[in-house]
Amino acid sequence: MSKFLAAVIAGASMVAVSAGAPAQQLPKSGSINFHTGWKDTADANEVAPNRYQGQDRVVGTTFNDKGSGPLHLGPANCSGAFVVTDGSGPNKGYCAFGDPDGDRIFTDFTGNITPTGAEGTNVISGGTGKYAGITGSGPWKCKGSGKNGELQCTQRFDYKLP
Repeated sequence: MSKFLAAVIAGASMVAVSAGAPAQQLPKSGSINFHTGWKDTADANEVAPNRYQGQDRVVGTTFNDKGSGPLHLGPANCSGAFVVTDGSGPNKGYCAFGDPDGDRIFTDFTGNITPTGAEGTNVISGGTGKYAGITGSGPWKCKGSGKNGELQCTQRFDYKLP
């Protein structure tokens, strides 16, 4: 048998073994600590002197603080609304955090914007795949990292699965 054919058979065997590997099992409860790099595309209107209201959409990528595991290298998308008076005010909205395999965690968030960043709480509202039935919540905190809507955020989900 040629070396080429042996390599093809070995490669096919590896694909078959990895295709049959089960998805990563998540403990029934715990915490997921992660950070996200975002691009914010806010749209605001000044409705009175020093008072703005608007909406924003942020897209980014999550990184599990352990360097692997839940939500590592997955997509992140949020949309929300805000009111800011003299540089501070409330914001609220919805997020979807995911894994590269397509499983998602959905949240409702509330928070406060300040002149130096924003922070608040995510409440888990559902999930898909390995996150189906997930509940929980956790804090988030963001700060700007550039002049063009770049943000960096730290987050934690304290969760339970059925």
